[in-house]
Amino acid sequence: MSRYSKEKKEHALSLMAPPNNLAVAEVSARTGVTEPTLYAWRNQARAKGRAVPGDGSGPESWRPEDRFAVVVESLGLAEAELAEYCRKKGLFVEQVLGWREASVLATAGADERVSAAALAHERRRNRDLEKELRRKEKALAETAALLVLSRKLEAFQTKDEDA
Repeated sequence: MSRYSKEKKEHALSLMAPPNNLAVAEVSARTGVTEPTLYAWRNQARAKGRAVPGDGSGPESWRPEDRFAVVVESLGLAEAELAEYCRKKGLFVEQVLGWREASVLATAGADERVSAAALAHERRRNRDLEKELRRKEKALAETAALLVLSRKLEAFQTKDEDA
């Protein structure tokens, strides 16, 4: 069981989250919670999808995961609700919309990269199959020629025996 109360944990996380975005060392000094505990709490909050930079940096230098968490949190909000959300978090609506657009473009780019890789794989597979088909066609033609020659030889030998 943690020696810190749930309220203390939430207070520390709120200090590390926007708009405060204080560094872990500063939150530790303010709250008396050890830094390893704060890092563990921050990682748990991040795993739950919360934006908790906790490094004292501005929004433009946040980790992509934290930006994405903001995008997810604000995804279903109407324009007025988004503006209120941004005021609470100390962000600009344009920043969040830019991050949202970047997220959409990143997933679209990933789909295109996947489809390009799949296309390249299918082309390679097609080329290999065509190569194998040509090899088998040559083998079949050679076998057919040998069969014709063997039948001619048999016919020639039966003529010699009849004569």
